[in-house]
Amino acid sequence: MKIGLLGFGVVGRGVYDITADMEDIQVAKVVCLEDVQLPDAEVTKDFQSVLKDETIDTVVEAMGGLHPAYEFVRAAIEAGKNIVTSNKALVCSFYDELLPLAMEKGVQFRCTAAVGGGIGWLSELERSRRVQPISRVGGIMNGTCNYILDSMTRLGLGYDEALKQAQALGYAEAKPATDVEGIDTWHKVILSSNIAFGVSLDPATVPVTGISKITADDVAAFTAHGYTCKLISTGKQADGKYSAYVQPTLVGAGQPEAAVPSNFNLITLDGIYSGRMSFFGQGAGRYPTAYNVVQDCKDLLAGKGFYSPYGPKVAAVNDSELSFYVRGASDAWLQERTAEKWGDAVVTKPVPVDQMHAWLRSNEGAFIAAFAESAL
Repeated sequence: MKIGLLGFGVVGRGVYDITADMEDIQVAKVVCLEDVQLPDAEVTKDFQSVLKDETIDTVVEAMGGLHPAYEFVRAAIEAGKNIVTSNKALVCSFYDELLPLAMEKGVQFRCTAAVGGGIGWLSELERSRRVQPISRVGGIMNGTCNYILDSMTRLGLGYDEALKQAQALGYAEAKPATDVEGIDTWHKVILSSNIAFGVSLDPATVPVTGISKITADDVAAFTAHGYTCKLISTGKQADGKYSAYVQPTLVGAGQPEAAVPSNFNLITLDGIYSGRMSFFGQGAGRYPTAYNVVQDCKDLLAGKGFYSPYGPKVAAVNDSELSFYVRGASDAWLQERTAEKWGDAVVTKPVPVDQMHAWLRSNEGAFIAAFAESAL
């Protein structure tokens, strides 16, 4: 396999390092804007040189972002080159375009590192769905959010202080909105649900709420009542209906999610035969992520394509009812659904998930956290 590597940042450099001594995989060209000197690969700023090189059979996209990553990946598929990417935003945003195009052109497409970084979650999901229906996927999918929430819970830090600490350690970006507003997790649960259930979820029907409005007082209230707050994603299928959402969630001390430390992930599937299976590990980092990119390259050599058949476009229906902790706003709708008060906050009676998120969109200063379902 000869690779055209797009990007030479954290992940791209890791892919180059891991494949350096491999006989069956070679990074032949690297496309990046920096002036990098490599002893055994051509470095260029011109993507066309990769596209026109007939000896390159696989393009590894490690640039991140949507543009020009999308344009490059689409052009590579059109040129008959296999694709490996770690870019969850790209795959989720253009799922309905890139997957059918790859099928049409007869090329393979894999993206294991896009969800869970070094865990290998999507390849495990692929193996599981071969022999059993999967009813649920989800869990802790973002290490930045988990680090912030863990630091607030264990160390008593405020949100701003925990975020600054995460940034200083390299766990959070200078502009962290994609992580802390839940968008990164949202991309990951949509992609995971698509693969697990063999569908294409309409992203517009998947609500998301992040952690940016959580306070130290919220965390103290949770601790006093025996709960830990985590950003949890959920994707479910039952009776031909699909649901998916992302929200801060209160888990009890006995649930595995409550004990996940630092910037780790814990991602779970529930299968009809296997029951619950959870996968724990680093969600990011140069070598954990690059490891799964290279594993995808090995899978391509073994003839493996995408993880599941491309399925029909479906809307998520999020009418399951949960109780919520709500702080920061109130109106007649919320008052009618209040079961008890926790200081300045309230705990609701069970309400449909979609209704709670719709209420939140009209009360942007509020913070909500769902009480976990009996089984995540």
